[in-house]
Amino acid sequence: MVNLSQVRLAYGDRVLFSHSDLLIRPGDKIGLVGPNGAGKTSLFRIITGEEHIDDGSVTIDPGVVVGYFSQEVGEMKGRTALEEVLAGAGRVHELAKELAALEHEMAEGTLDDTGMDRYGEVQNEFLHLDGYEKETQAQTILTGLGIGPERWEDPVESFSGGWKMRIALSKILLLNPNVLLIDEPTNHLDLETIVWLEQWLKEFPGALMMTCHDREFMTRICRRTVEVAGQAITTYSGDYDYYLAERVLRREQLIAAKNRQDDMLAKEQEFISRFAARASHAAQVQSRVKMIEKIERIVVPREPRSVKFEFSPAKRSGDVVVDFKNLAKAWAKADGTPHPVFSGATGTIQRTQKVAVTGINGAGKSTFLKVLTGQTEPTGGTCTLGASVQMAYFSQYSSDILKNERTIFEEVQERLPQASVGTIKTLLGAFLFTGDDAEKRISVLSGGEKSRVMLACLLAQPVNFLVLDEPTNHLDIVSREVLLEALQEFEGTVMIVSHDRFFLKHLVNRVIEVDHGALKTYEGDYQYYLDKT
Repeated sequence: MVNLSQVRLAYGDRVLFSHSDLLIRPGDKIGLVGPNGAGKTSLFRIITGEEHIDDGSVTIDPGVVVGYFSQEVGEMKGRTALEEVLAGAGRVHELAKELAALEHEMAEGTLDDTGMDRYGEVQNEFLHLDGYEKETQAQTILTGLGIGPERWEDPVESFSGGWKMRIALSKILLLNPNVLLIDEPTNHLDLETIVWLEQWLKEFPGALMMTCHDREFMTRICRRTVEVAGQAITTYSGDYDYYLAERVLRREQLIAAKNRQDDMLAKEQEFISRFAARASHAAQVQSRVKMIEKIERIVVPREPRSVKFEFSPAKRSGDVVVDFKNLAKAWAKADGTPHPVFSGATGTIQRTQKVAVTGINGAGKSTFLKVLTGQTEPTGGTCTLGASVQMAYFSQYSSDILKNERTIFEEVQERLPQASVGTIKTLLGAFLFTGDDAEKRISVLSGGEKSRVMLACLLAQPVNFLVLDEPTNHLDIVSREVLLEALQEFEGTVMIVSHDRFFLKHLVNRVIEVDHGALKTYEGDYQYYLDKT
């Protein structure tokens, strides 16, 4: 379907791909991985024709439709949410507009014989493409992505950026292309929507290639993995877990091959040096010089530096970290009447527990954390922190308090005035800010980079109770695993809301579910919770 052969792409002196190959076959499910800046988005753009290569070829079979979902949703205005999605149906949408125009002429009695013939042609093609089913399909997709019937007719301008992303994703899914390219589909999605999208993509009959920060989501869907790194595109014939193991094996084999080549070249160079001045060996020397000049040197790509975060020592808290009784919260509606979020919540959080707070989108998970941490007052009941509890709270919006004019280093230094330069740089290195990265201004950082800065500031404080609301949002897989390892080794207490199932499965030992205004407790890990629900 799609074949990239000996592709080379460079921006000035920076080479992204050097004579690289990639074949996307019918039905492929491919996870695209690699460090930030390696060229994953550029690869998508090459396939869609938005990026022009310097050398090589890109071949797409005739009639193949390529759909591309990126984080840049473009301008949306002048339509309802449903109309915007239907506009993404490609050829079907154009036929629908032509049918409507012809039917209007027919109703006015102005459609001639040529127009009637054209109406028949358009209607046949529209039927062949399941045109009459598209509106139902669009409604199903919107609902699956969390936009219910009550919002289908809302103007797209009324939706926030995250919800516009869902509308843009709906458009691509409705297009149902032969090749579907998706860049970070789980951003801005809650867990129930992620599960729905996972099932849709599993059943998608076309070829799929996607990047994703959600390791479990990608592993469940993708049967092949393509890595973009070190100026190359490398294919692995397995899922992400297979890729991780196979990558280590291939690297070991590459190092062994390089060592053998180095030994051979050293011996040849020794022969050349020994006999270069002897006329009797001139022909042999020249032959060996030409031979080693033609040998392509094996290059072992630099291994990404492993990073590790260590918490500052904190005082031990009491055995009971939080105690809440008959806790309730209601928000005031626009007309002043209360909108209850939860009520009657009673329980305790014990020292060293790592607790996941779960529930459907809008159930009140974030509100529950805000009440527990004192960010907002309860409307009923009591909530008491235990003895010697030192708490830190991170929300999806914590990074909004960062100062745009400061550098990363300055922002962290402001929060850790007693720390040495070396300590701060080590901390930043643990959160993947190395070298000159520390001098970047906050204003130029991506959402994920800002989250990493805020997490670095937060976790460096001497605390024994961490409350984290969606800390993995915008973080790539490497950053998530740095955070996961840090939290696994944290000796204090953790409460966390996250839609990353891999993260939760490897961290928590207790689950509290917010369900229809009540709290349900599951005294087991995240897999235990899944098995019970």
